[in-house]
Amino acid sequence: MPEDRWRDAAAYDRYMGRWSRLLALDFLSWLDLPPGSGWLEIGCGTGALTRAICEAASPRSVTACDTAADYVAFCRERLRHPSLTVVAAGTDALPTRPGGYDAVVSSLVLNFLPDPVAALARMRDLCAPGGCVAACVWDYAVGMEFLRIFWDVAVELDPDAGPLHEGTRFPLCRPEALRAAFAAAGLGSVEVVPLTIPTRFVGFEDFWAPFADGPGPAPSYVAALDERRRRRLAERLRSRLGAAGGRPITLEARAWAARGQRPAA
Repeated sequence: MPEDRWRDAAAYDRYMGRWSRLLALDFLSWLDLPPGSGWLEIGCGTGALTRAICEAASPRSVTACDTAADYVAFCRERLRHPSLTVVAAGTDALPTRPGGYDAVVSSLVLNFLPDPVAALARMRDLCAPGGCVAACVWDYAVGMEFLRIFWDVAVELDPDAGPLHEGTRFPLCRPEALRAAFAAAGLGSVEVVPLTIPTRFVGFEDFWAPFADGPGPAPSYVAALDERRRRRLAERLRSRLGAAGGRPITLEARAWAARGQRPAA
């Protein structure tokens, strides 16, 4: 199994950032937290949710963290807001705030953590009593169409890629599993909802290029292929998507969003 590559924040932003930014706005709209809240974001990546919080949520403070120095530097360089602090930190050493944060959130990160329930419990502990813990994850198995199609075609051509299929690899990314993880972490009033955004590509090259040079599970798989197998995968995808002749590709990407409350007592 090729190891997931995560280096190169700019490449990740080209691969997933345009969709993460759309999702972040819907996620925040659903959370509908009051202005003046103190936020902690876990795994900020290239700052899609961070930017949305700063620009749309009228926060009192935002602390965004990631384990990768490249991503922290990317956010510090591009996001300037008087209430924002970006730090390097993992779930075992997260920044604290006297009295706890009003909201502790993560976007498109939870399924990549080695112990999601432990991470959610840590997020709960950093929350103020009665505060909100929330996360969203892509529905890799069904509703995140461009990744589901990629992996379906990859496995058709290479059955050994089956365990890499993100719909199989990340069972947390289903509403029942997500709800159970939040409950197991000691959160109450758990809600799970679908959030769906359009993913429009101007043509096949716009679809394929991020797979060819980006970070993450699918681009890491492509990078491990020899040139012949890479071309074969690209041509099969072009055919599956009906993208001959430079036609645009219009798909949808569904995520599951979950929220829970730290008990007040």
